[in-house]
Amino acid sequence: MQIRLLIITLIILTSSLVADAQNDPVLFSVGNTKVYESEFKYIYEKTNGQKADYSKGSVNEYLDLYIKFKLKVEKAKEMKIDTIPSLQQELDGYRRQLSDSYLIDKEVKERLLREAYDRIKKDVNISHIMVAIKGRQTPKDTLEAFKKISDIKEQLDKGKGFEDAAKTLSEDPYSGKTGGRLGWITALLPNGFYHMESAAYNTAKGKYSKPVRTSMGYHIIKVNETRKARGSMELAHILIRKDEKNPAKDPKALIQTAYQALKSGKDFENAAREFSDDKKSAAKGGYLGFFGIGVNEPSFEDAAFALKKDGDYSEPIKTSAGWHILKRISKAELGRFEEEKNRLQVKIEQDSRFKEARTAIIHKIKKNGNYKVDEKVLSRFTASLDKQFLTTKWRAPKKSNETLFSFGESADYTLGDFTDALLRMGRKRSTIGRTTDLKTLVDVLLEHYSDEKALEYEKSQLAEKYPDFKSLMREYEEGILLFEVTKKEVWDKASQDTVGLENYYNSNSDNYTWNARAEASTYTLKSQSEKILGKTRKLAGKKSSEDVLKKINKNGNLLTVTTSKMEKGKTKYEYLNDSKTKWVKGLMTPTETNNDDSSTFVKLEKILPKEKKSLKEARGYVIADYQDELERQWIEQLKKEYAVKINQETLSNLIR
Repeated sequence: MQIRLLIITLIILTSSLVADAQNDPVLFSVGNTKVYESEFKYIYEKTNGQKADYSKGSVNEYLDLYIKFKLKVEKAKEMKIDTIPSLQQELDGYRRQLSDSYLIDKEVKERLLREAYDRIKKDVNISHIMVAIKGRQTPKDTLEAFKKISDIKEQLDKGKGFEDAAKTLSEDPYSGKTGGRLGWITALLPNGFYHMESAAYNTAKGKYSKPVRTSMGYHIIKVNETRKARGSMELAHILIRKDEKNPAKDPKALIQTAYQALKSGKDFENAAREFSDDKKSAAKGGYLGFFGIGVNEPSFEDAAFALKKDGDYSEPIKTSAGWHILKRISKAELGRFEEEKNRLQVKIEQDSRFKEARTAIIHKIKKNGNYKVDEKVLSRFTASLDKQFLTTKWRAPKKSNETLFSFGESADYTLGDFTDALLRMGRKRSTIGRTTDLKTLVDVLLEHYSDEKALEYEKSQLAEKYPDFKSLMREYEEGILLFEVTKKEVWDKASQDTVGLENYYNSNSDNYTWNARAEASTYTLKSQSEKILGKTRKLAGKKSSEDVLKKINKNGNLLTVTTSKMEKGKTKYEYLNDSKTKWVKGLMTPTETNNDDSSTFVKLEKILPKEKKSLKEARGYVIADYQDELERQWIEQLKKEYAVKINQETLSNLIR
């Protein structure tokens, strides 16, 4: 399965464009299958990357590879591998997964990402008037708040000043006193404030928005100013606080002392450690980290973003916290869309805007599909229900074939389809039914069900709506076919055809030989004594391993010796693998220290003659080579079975 997924992934990475028969000439054909120029170009460029120079040699080399690929797929179709039920199920599984992500990516995620990226390029200065939704935010509470904000909007439309309205009518106790001014904001606002963000970015300077809802209540947003986004800056500071218990302390004078020290050449980090009252940051040389807008007071923020270069520091500035000197460490600049995309995606997928955008897509699908509900059928069904509908004891009536709703040209759903679904919605029926009447409950459940069916309908149209989706699915299918037919015609034969494998080995046995080999003794000494190590190496150079063991282990089990065959280039000792090291009898490696502080060295006891590997010893290599041979023979046979025709004119036009 892992090999199959790898093959399919590689094919997807080289997914083709759909050809336009009028503007896209055929490059080659295999049997009755045509491959268009656009498909080849896309695959060629994807696979070769920066090396896709369209030189004659490069194009011809890749064309040969792609023709072989298409030959194998053609054979798989002739063998009807595409009709195997298990493979069809697998393909259906891929189609479902792909359509799920494709629909959301194309219709929701991509739009939100582009929107977010465009917004973070700009800061917006806003004011607002807020009406809070009080109580438990029931429909009644919500309606009451909406009526109040709508009345305020009407007063604004009739000429009432926004600041006056904010001071007298806004229920935001903080900004109301200042005429509703919130100051500068930038996208993305916190979760639950997407509509407020949209109002801020979609309303013209000097204008106000229609009422929008957030998790706090309803708002009317006025845009005061806009500017290029400041982004975020990495800062350090020196802070001198006012000390109420020490009236003699003069923060302004002390900050000037620190400032003059900096002007005289004192290092900022050392100055922060010496002067700053912010002990937490002072211990780190004044380091504060990255800050964006709206976090600090305007005087602090303005001074920070006025610093033009990394390393610049400000004159002393005053905030409610005291007197500061700010140092710019770095400024995070906005990257290209492709660079910012992953960071934005994480934020978007965790935000309510993602769910709201998904809901908007469903509404769009229904609208474009002319979604219609037969209200008479729905009313009759609703009238037949009682309180048992809210329990698990409810059973659907006899399945009805009456059409309940429809959209698109062929998507009709019966009342029976809906009642079958309702049986599976036991928890929803019970939960929602506690706070609403039966009619509203049925309407809500019908919306859930029809939304689900709308998404299914849209997924079924993806191949027609997005040609690249159709192409991608074709690549999935060809990937599965390639895997199965190659497994059957090459891989399985190479591993299961024992006679053929043995014949291939006998004909090519000279290719499977050992490198230089030796019988070797590996000495491992537990003692850390240089004297004992020297004695061990000296004895090993003259005596057998048995004699060395007897001598060294007289006073304890200090030495162990293991014997094995070693092949040059495949040992764990760099010295033995080095091509400059000549293997001779008696060769000893330098001593190596192990993690447990023991010492190891190797002595070559006997050099073995060069010899061939047996089939058993070389089996893995022989199978791999036999597979290559079978595939070569198979390709030659396929070329005889299926006519390959290359359009030389199209090919010539490709080569630069």
